Amino acid sequence: MMPDRILLPLIVACALFMENLDSTVLSTALPAIAEDFGANPVHLKLALTSYLLALAVFIPASGWLADRYGARTVFRLAIAVFTLGSIACGLSGSIPEIVAARIVQGIGGSMMMPVGRLVILRSVQKHELVGSLAWLTIPALLGPVLGPPVGGFITTFFEWRWIFWINVPVGILGLVLATLYLPDIRGEERPRFDGRGFLLTAFGLALFMTGSTTLGLGLLPAAYVLLALFAGAVLLAIYVVRSRRIANPIVDLSLLRIPTVGASLLGTLLFRIGVGATPFLLPLLLQVGFGMTPFQSGMITFSAAIGAIAMKFAAPPILRRFGFRTVLIVNAVIAGAFVMLPAAFTPATPVAVMTGLLLIGGFFRSLQFTSVNALAYADIPLEKMSRATTLTSVAQQLSLSIGISIGAIALELTVEATGGAIGPSSFVPAFLVVGALTVLSALPFAFLARDAGREMSGHRPAAPDPVTSMRDRG
Repeated sequence: MMPDRILLPLIVACALFMENLDSTVLSTALPAIAEDFGANPVHLKLALTSYLLALAVFIPASGWLADRYGARTVFRLAIAVFTLGSIACGLSGSIPEIVAARIVQGIGGSMMMPVGRLVILRSVQKHELVGSLAWLTIPALLGPVLGPPVGGFITTFFEWRWIFWINVPVGILGLVLATLYLPDIRGEERPRFDGRGFLLTAFGLALFMTGSTTLGLGLLPAAYVLLALFAGAVLLAIYVVRSRRIANPIVDLSLLRIPTVGASLLGTLLFRIGVGATPFLLPLLLQVGFGMTPFQSGMITFSAAIGAIAMKFAAPPILRRFGFRTVLIVNAVIAGAFVMLPAAFTPATPVAVMTGLLLIGGFFRSLQFTSVNALAYADIPLEKMSRATTLTSVAQQLSLSIGISIGAIALELTVEATGGAIGPSSFVPAFLVVGALTVLSALPFAFLARDAGREMSGHRPAAPDPVTSMRDRG
């Protein structure tokens, strides 16, 4: 029988595959759905943002639910809710209906990934976690690879509703496998639910992410965007102050005092802000700047996901050889350079060159994600794993929304400064800015110990030369 370090991640990956495939396929089909509804395609962006907001609102409760009712029970419920939401999306006949159905999907999605990751963290030995987290991500990365061609194929030759209904067999498979093989892990303690903390984080995250994802896009009046950002920041600040005064806050910020947790989350925040802007900027560069069709653009950008998949098999030996600290510092600089590279693309750049560079960049980007995601749990006590998964999931959602905003603002400021229409040169500053932020993500890791996370990576730093050490002391 397949070992748990491989079997459990693949079961959880069924859920992650549904999430990622669904979001990428939906983006491709938005024009067809809008035409069927007789609506403006821009208005259908609500179907995308409503899902993200539901994630932000309900993710903080996922860890408490898993501890209280059991990880297997909550994970199966999450898959069932997501699948029912998918069916409802396929049956929708108007924008309000599909937005409501996407909110249901978001409620399910908010529990699937954090709880699924929790099962792996509590079931797999630490020295096997890097490989297990890599197995978890491989099927999930197939979503962005298959999304654009599958979405285009279904929309062209079938009906767009099948985009959502293809989740049904995947959801059923996930439910069966989870029932048969997932351990029913529960928390040893059963703390009371932090209701006030939940409301503060729910409204705070929803408002802040609404403001950050629309900032610079011109979708809402600037005053509304700034008000949402300010109100969300205030509510989150109130939560931070309050969380220090209670025993079991819904998002446990005290975990940031652990050096590997603090460094990994701060580094991830900067890294995701930089890298998270690329999926927004690159298709715009290729389609608006270079005049490519969506299909041509998609056939170039998907190469980054292929590079990411290839990396998953290389991560464990690389970390074992060099350790977390060295890999995260050096690789952040390399990945940042590849984020900047599209600034040098022109309409005359050969497609093969762009595709090859994006593929290599995807390799280094994925190495950073796998490494930093593993490091975040390296020194977490087993009884606090549920709180750690909640904290990291919230941080990921925030950083992705901020990344899109920074990319959009950099692009808008460049266009305004040049006083013209968007062209290839308009994207140069934006890619340089987000690439620089990606490089800066190396700084938090410089403060880590040389042997940080060694139990997980298997890396053993060489002992210092005693002669050199004596000379340095002298």
